[in-house]
Amino acid sequence: MSAPSLPSNVHVSSHPCLRAKLSLLRSKQTHAREVKGLITEIATIVGVEAFASVLTTVDGPSDETPIGFGYTTTTIEPAHFSLVPILRSGLGMVEAIQTLLPSPVPVHHLGLYREPSTLEPVEYYNNLPQHRGSAVADLAIILDPVIATGGTCAAAIQTLREWGVKRIVVLSVIGAADGVTRAASEWPEGVDIFVAGVDAELTPDGMLKPGVGDVGDRLFLTIGK
Repeated sequence: MSAPSLPSNVHVSSHPCLRAKLSLLRSKQTHAREVKGLITEIATIVGVEAFASVLTTVDGPSDETPIGFGYTTTTIEPAHFSLVPILRSGLGMVEAIQTLLPSPVPVHHLGLYREPSTLEPVEYYNNLPQHRGSAVADLAIILDPVIATGGTCAAAIQTLREWGVKRIVVLSVIGAADGVTRAASEWPEGVDIFVAGVDAELTPDGMLKPGVGDVGDRLFLTIGK
């Protein structure tokens, strides 16, 4: 579902295959192995749509085909970017996005959880390179399957902005309308959010309604922990 009030930097896919896969992901009958596959497939489609908008191609060096014809290679810009999965559930999207890219890129993990009483984010892990001389990515790709209140995603955006990135793209499976609006408003001129679907409501404890449940628990078989 889409909402007309969403900010212009939030992009909700209308891909029919994506919508059907999201419907399968919602079901409590979908087992962990299928959940992992659906997250990978959804992330792939969302990634394709996002990269078509945010990446460009440039001519690279000359090369030669196996039968001796010369050609000009193609590379993508920006050349320096990184993937930033939000632990734990963002790990489920990493392989799909890596597969889309023509060459390996750094993966920097951020660990954030919601404090149960306030639902506000708390950072517990950050492996962004902070040592002297480390290169800051021109573009950071946040992988965050579920954007509920938007607090965790907004905190990740702020952390990356303080690190010095020039632009941020968020790839997500599903979000709440208020949550994606909050995240998109954290840095409107520097952030674009691409999401497979948007739900209108949250439960009192901050879960999407109808949502997909806790993706991290479903991926790692920790439901009821």
